Amino acid sequence: IIKNFNFDLTKNQKDIVTEINNDLKSDFKMFRLLQGDVGSGKTIISFIAAANVIKSNYQVTLMAPTEILANQHYDLAKKIFANTDVRVELLTGKLDSKERKKLNEDSLNGKISFLIGTHALFQKNVFFKKLGLIIIDEQHKFGVNQRKKLSEKGGSNCDVLVMSATPIPRTMMMTLFGDMDITLIKSKPNNRKEINT
Repeated sequence: IIKNFNFDLTKNQKDIVTEINNDLKSDFKMFRLLQGDVGSGKTIISFIAAANVIKSNYQVTLMAPTEILANQHYDLAKKIFANTDVRVELLTGKLDSKERKKLNEDSLNGKISFLIGTHALFQKNVFFKKLGLIIIDEQHKFGVNQRKKLSEKGGSNCDVLVMSATPIPRTMMMTLFGDMDITLIKSKPNNRKEINT
C-alpha cells in the first residue's frame, strides 16, 4: 500500500508506524493518542495501521465527528485500498433503513473490513464479527460514554488509536494519569502548504 502512494512518508511517520505496529503486535491493548497539526499526516498513519490489522483478518472502524470528515476519510480509504480485496464502507445517519440494515448484516458477518462513519457507529444495532482496531478522529469532539460504547463493540482486547490536532485538558489528563500513550508528529510532509488559522 505504501508503495502505491504518490508521495514518500517522512522519517517521523515511518517511526510512528513502527511504534504503532509494535503496539498492535504486543500482548497488551493499545490505547494511543496520535497528536499532530492539521496536514501533518495523521490519517495516512492510521490507514497503514488499519491495513496491518485487516491483513491479520480483523476488522477496523474509524469514527469522525461530522459527515463531511467521514466522507473525506471514506474517499481517501477507497483510493488507498482500491487495488486490494479490502471492502470499505461508510455509515452515517443519512443512510435509509434498508441500506443500514444490509450494512449492519455485512459488518456482523465480517464482509466489511473497514467501516468508516459518524456517531452512527456506536448505535446499538451496529455489530462487528471481529473488530481489532478502533480509530477515533478529533476524539475531543466525542464524549467519554460515546467513545466507551464504540470501544465495547471490540471487546477487551480491541486496540484503540485516537487522533487530535487540539488536545483538550481532559485528553492531557488521560495521558498523564490514565493508561493512554502519546505520540507526537513533529515534522510535516514536504510540499505541504502552511496552515492559516
